[in-house]
Order: sequence, then structure tokens, then C-alpha cells
Amino acid sequence: MLDIRTELTTNPKEKPAVDELGFGHYFTDHMFIVEYTEGKGWHDAKITQYQPIPMYPSSMVFHYGQSVFEGLKAYKTVDGEVLLFRPDRNFARLNKSNERLVIPAIDEEFALEALKQLVSIDRDWVPNALGTSLYIRPFIIATEANLGVHPSKNYKFIIIMSPSGSYYKGGINPVKIMVEQQFVRAVKGGTGEAKTGGNYASALKGQEIAEKEGYAQTLWLDGKENKYVEEVGSMNIFFKINGTVITPELNGSILAGITRDSMIQVLKSKNVPVEERRISINEIVEASHNGTLEEVFGTGTAAVISPVGELKYLDEKLIINDGKIGEVSQMLYDTLTGIQNGTIEDTFGWTIKL
Repeated sequence: MLDIRTELTTNPKEKPAVDELGFGHYFTDHMFIVEYTEGKGWHDAKITQYQPIPMYPSSMVFHYGQSVFEGLKAYKTVDGEVLLFRPDRNFARLNKSNERLVIPAIDEEFALEALKQLVSIDRDWVPNALGTSLYIRPFIIATEANLGVHPSKNYKFIIIMSPSGSYYKGGINPVKIMVEQQFVRAVKGGTGEAKTGGNYASALKGQEIAEKEGYAQTLWLDGKENKYVEEVGSMNIFFKINGTVITPELNGSILAGITRDSMIQVLKSKNVPVEERRISINEIVEASHNGTLEEVFGTGTAAVISPVGELKYLDEKLIINDGKIGEVSQMLYDTLTGIQNGTIEDTFGWTIKL
């Protein structure tokens, strides 16, 4: 395992007020960075001051999009302890993305150790107000200065961190979602199951269209038949139909969300029927018409759960649970956030205490 050199800042920043945090606006004093060179492997690991990255304009990430990233959080308990939530799964998924983008694998144990050291150094940046957290963004970019179309020979693996405010300041309010008909986010065989920036760039047009029509996000259908539900915005999606919770099966174009997996495990532990399978938009419309569509919610790192109160498909607006959060959605949110902030016993072994 590589040694990690530490270069602490001599000019720590003033921390923002909790009510000013928002998401992704402020960054902690330090970051982790390690270099990759073909023939040498990963080397020169260090924790250093958060700062700009010197790169050539010809660096391959700018031209061919060879990049991957992850998103996870650290939480502060009422006792002042800092918890990480399933970080091992994030680094395992990062390596799956690496494989798809032809990026060298990282040592997952080393990455976790680097993360622990970084969070420990900047632990005072973990906010302790209800609903707040320290968002953690590991990412890898291709840095070879070359315009030839081939996998880069040089990379940087970096971890930066940002204190984040409460996602739901005024309580959890269901959002309105529009089913996208013209564009697709990803297709089987593409990069949909990798966490790479291009997937998010391709989704921006749909999001723009939805927002112009007064909707919070886009519900994406499959790229082949334009029939089966895949993701909502940058989140996985769940439907509760006639007592059973259904989420689209992982098919090569859907990201294997860690929050998604956690929700499935919680549902099973609570004896709530849950299925991973293909589900068509027509099945959802029919369930709405016959009164069996009981809840809809998205899941992801940032929001944990985002309940859906309305779906617009073609010219029809489907109202879900009278536009209110459902019982299962609330239970899942309370359970997962309780585990994350230490108020509920972690019987799954998901948290790591620093």
C-alpha cells in the first residue's frame, strides 16, 4: 500500500454558516490526490491544500471525456462522532466505471484509507445540524497531453469534500416529474451503468425541457423501445403498486445506486414485498387509472429519497397519493437517515466510525 504524504494548509478557510451551505458551493481545506503513469502505476499519494490543478489544454479528459466519479457522505452524530456510509461500495463501483472507461483500477482498500485520513483531517468541516452532511466527491480524470484517440497513459485520482446543507429544509415535499419522450439518457451497451460525466451531460437537455414546463426532473425511458422506465434525473426510481415496491432491474444502462441497494435491503428487512424487474410506463399509467399506484420515489445520495407527487406522460397528469409523501417512502427516509446519523442502530453493518 502506498504511503500518503500530508501537506497541511497554513491558511485554513473560514467555515460558512450552516444556513448558507446549499450543495457543492464550499470546499474543505484539503484534498487527496494520487498520480498514475503507465509503466509505474499509481504513485505520489498526498493530502494537500484544496487548490487548482495544473493541466495542459491538450489533456485527454477535455477532449474524449475519459473520467469517472463517485458521491458519498460523512455524517456527524449527536455525540460528535463522524460516520461514513458504505464507502467500500462506492470504491467498488468506481472500479466498475474504471473498467468501462478503460481507466486503471484503484486499490479499494488504499482508497478507503486515504478517504479516512482526509475526513479525519477535515472533520471539523462535517456540519452537525439536522439533515446536513459532508459530501465527498472522488473522481479520476485522464491527464495525458495528447490528442490521439486512445486510453490515456496518465491519470489523477482526486477526492474533494464539500459541506452540504439540509436537502429538505421545510420537510419532504413531493416533486412533479415529466416523462421524457424525445431524448434518452443511456442505452444497454453504452455507459449508463458507469458513473461518468457524459451520462449527466446527455441528461441536461431533458432536464431543461422539464423545467421549462414546470417540472422538477425527467423520468427516462429505455433507449431502444422508449417503453420501459429506467431512471429519474440522476436517481434510481421506485414504484409502490398494490402493496409491492418495484424498481427497474439493472440492465446495463441503469446505474447500480448504493442508496437503491440500501433501500431494497431495508424493505426486505421490514417484510415489504419488493421486486427488481422491467416495468413499462404503460403499466404505471394503468396502475394510476385503476387506483393501485400508491407511491413513487427516487433514491440517491443527495436526497436519500425524493417522493414524486405527479407524473406527466404525454398529455396526462398522474397524481400520486394526493401529492403527499407515502408511508413507505417516509419509513425508508427515516430509517436510512437514522442509520446515517447514528440515531438508529446499524444492524446492516453499513457505517464506519472515524
